[in-house]
Amino acid sequence: MTVVQSAILLLTINLGLLALLMRLPLGQRTLSIRRTFNCTREKLWSAINPTGDAADWHHSVLSSKPVRLRGNLVEQTYKHLDRHGAPLRRLLAVEPLDTANANAVGYRSSVVDDSTLDPSFWKNFQESRIVRETANGVTIEITQTDRYRGLAFLIVRYFALRREMRALEGWLKTGQSVPQGYFEHPLVQVLLAIVSTLLLWPFLGLTIQGLMISTFLTLVIVLHELGHMAAYRMFGHPSVRMIFIPLLGGVAIGGRPYRSLFEVGTCALMGAGMSAFLVPPLCLAEQLAEQGILPTSAVKPALVFLLILGAFNLLNLLPMHRFDGGQVLRQIFRSRSSQIAASFFVTLCILCIGFAIGLPARMLTIGLLVFTIVSLIGARSVKPRHQLDEMSDGERMMVAFGLYSAIAMHGYAIVFAVKNLF
Repeated sequence: MTVVQSAILLLTINLGLLALLMRLPLGQRTLSIRRTFNCTREKLWSAINPTGDAADWHHSVLSSKPVRLRGNLVEQTYKHLDRHGAPLRRLLAVEPLDTANANAVGYRSSVVDDSTLDPSFWKNFQESRIVRETANGVTIEITQTDRYRGLAFLIVRYFALRREMRALEGWLKTGQSVPQGYFEHPLVQVLLAIVSTLLLWPFLGLTIQGLMISTFLTLVIVLHELGHMAAYRMFGHPSVRMIFIPLLGGVAIGGRPYRSLFEVGTCALMGAGMSAFLVPPLCLAEQLAEQGILPTSAVKPALVFLLILGAFNLLNLLPMHRFDGGQVLRQIFRSRSSQIAASFFVTLCILCIGFAIGLPARMLTIGLLVFTIVSLIGARSVKPRHQLDEMSDGERMMVAFGLYSAIAMHGYAIVFAVKNLF
């Protein structure tokens, strides 16, 4: 399998997994979980009941209390922040459940309002919780029903429930709730990066060179996500983290929702933008090696790394909905017609780089048509509670020039590397 064929296969797998996780219509689905604890029913119910004495037992909940003069409404506040840095607020409609059992008590709830998400996000969501005494102890039964598009959010909700049950078990034993789960721990993420490297290895040839390329690709992904994380920090996010997903790459997560279109565009652009700063020193290293100042044995690995760096970030700047390039263009251009024109132009610029390194004209023409069509296919995004602040003309120009510069720098990296490698 050639390098081009491997790249096409990996891109196809990546897009297929993204479609499965983010786009596949699953319809209405119900998650159910059941746990039994060694405690009294009254103690467990005081924690589970949104108006109970211990309703704020969870480490992420600041308060949970009924709204005065509003009947069955309960206001909950969380440590998670909204776009203004204030605690997230959520309003629940709660009604008691008729369990037809004297040893059981429960409630059903739905979300009426949310300080970060539009109410339409919660329109299909409903949850019920029942606490009942059994021969083995006190059991809690939780069901969550919602309409899903893509497996990702369904999986996230399932593991969130499991984490909550482990935290509840700890609180019942010690009186304290602590964060659960190890998935986001740095050592686990390092392990996932290694797993991703090994999964990529067969696609690139089970040789030392193939392992080197897969390692470089993983390193490029990490550097790309570090660029996003640096942008989040510059915009004042109190915390940032990286999640590594084998075969799909990495995801940088900020500590609060976006405030403005400028923030969205800049944070999306900085993945490729920060990596672009590595292009000049890598090109300089090759020149210094040619002059005998640096070891010549480092030339080829440096050029391979430069090629992977440029190719990965340039592909990420394609104007597709889930790619950074699509994110950036949607913030700069607000009308549909201008987005179509910009998508065509950006795709054409990237394919011109392919022409410069000798890719067949037929392949480039097909690529131009495919990526332009794919860029027109939208996907439903989570709608924020409040409209994001618009860009000023100056901010729009800055992001547009940043996108152009990132394309130019990574395009030059590819041309330079190919010219000196082949």
